[in-house]
Amino acid sequence: MVLPHPLPLVPAPVSSVAREARMPVTATTRVLGSSPAAAQLIDAVERRTGIRLPLVEDAPADIELFIDQDSSGPEGYTLEVGDRAVIVGADEAGLFYGVQTLLQLLRQDDSGWALLGADVADSPRFPRRGVMLDVARHFFGVDDVKKFIDSTSALKFNHLHLHLSDDQGWRVHIDSWPLLTELAAATSANGDPGGFYTKDDYREIVAYAASRHMIVIPEIDLPGHTHAIGVAYPELVEAPVMNDNLITESARLGQPLPVAGQSYLGWGVGHSSVRIHEERTYDFVRDVVRELAEMTPGPYIHIGGDESLGTPQADFDLFAERATAIVVEAGKIPVAWHEMGSAADIAEGTVGQYWGKTTPEGTHAEEAVHFVERGGALLMSAANVTYLDMKYSEDFPLGLTWAAIIDVRSAYEWEPTAVLDVPDSAILGVEAPIWSETTRTLGEVEQLVFPRAAAQAEVAWSPRQAPERVWDSFRVRVGALAPLWKAEGIDFHPAEEIPWSAR
Repeated sequence: MVLPHPLPLVPAPVSSVAREARMPVTATTRVLGSSPAAAQLIDAVERRTGIRLPLVEDAPADIELFIDQDSSGPEGYTLEVGDRAVIVGADEAGLFYGVQTLLQLLRQDDSGWALLGADVADSPRFPRRGVMLDVARHFFGVDDVKKFIDSTSALKFNHLHLHLSDDQGWRVHIDSWPLLTELAAATSANGDPGGFYTKDDYREIVAYAASRHMIVIPEIDLPGHTHAIGVAYPELVEAPVMNDNLITESARLGQPLPVAGQSYLGWGVGHSSVRIHEERTYDFVRDVVRELAEMTPGPYIHIGGDESLGTPQADFDLFAERATAIVVEAGKIPVAWHEMGSAADIAEGTVGQYWGKTTPEGTHAEEAVHFVERGGALLMSAANVTYLDMKYSEDFPLGLTWAAIIDVRSAYEWEPTAVLDVPDSAILGVEAPIWSETTRTLGEVEQLVFPRAAAQAEVAWSPRQAPERVWDSFRVRVGALAPLWKAEGIDFHPAEEIPWSAR
């Protein structure tokens, strides 16, 4: 079904009605509002049009921003564009999202710049709408992370999961264990340059994300994916345990196998583990969690748990129980990949992140459901639809294919509540990860992320039964974002199934 001329908005609002009239935008278009969102609107319009709108202190103005806590639910907003534009947010986040919607209505035609006329009422379906950036396989500096925050928060994502450690490198300074960044941060996958965040760098990222209404979730991946820890502190990590897939894939890719105490330049998985029965391991975990918690105002600390193939199951379960308890002791809510659901006594309230497929395999569903049984909830990151590092097509130059080849339509047409046998209320939301084995630059990241992140944003934000929540509508609406993305310098992939707008 092709809908007639839908408003070019992504994600699709709860309700939207187009008006025939357009509101001209010129150098005399005044903005009224004391919120930071007003200044962000002015800056964004200037980037897009070259026009610097004046901010005024008294009504009436041409674009007015207000907060009314009774106007809608959390993060919600209303927007009216007629002779003037009025955005009313239920809170600061709602006002920010209303601004993002207004910016999508900003269009240029032969008469100049104008806002498309519209009446919009909107609020999110899921409270948790996240993206993950892997800065461990390849490192991305503060400015790159800020740009990633800008581009994804504009799609109404409200959580940024930073994958800060892996076999290839450790990426955040820890005062009590300084060798992590002195010895285990210099390289990335394939021997590319590494890097790390100082504590001030990390705080800067957290503050910048907060200014765009994103909560940062730091992840230290444990007990596997820990080869880099052993480069800095060999006494904490077991000798690498080889597996057939690691050996085969390393040979196929021409990558070295892991060697204890040496930086790992490949990207094979499953060979590393911290020493589960050494008490010093838990001193390490406790110190790292404490220092991260001190720098992280958000409620979550992610402690990994995936692909610990070199760890005996009983040891893995013991570690999962102790590590989740350490996070709770630090005053945070633990988050873990779904494998940690194998442990009978993971801390109550731990959030599980499901990265199995939309048709669960093996014990994945059972492990994920156990988080709910322990009073927690689930975050849906089904790898065959949400993993942004998968290729769009077999011949796409970036990305991998182990989970699936994911074109834009495949990324769009899935339902988070239909994967596991849990109540809908147990699904906190959706997270779309981008792993960085094949991406050396932010531009390469953006090619994999956009436009598929827009598909995940709509899955997470828009009502399931909204009239425009269908592929034929989405492909037209996301195509209309091309001028905005180009103005913001986003290196998106012009997928052939999308009709991209010129202006």
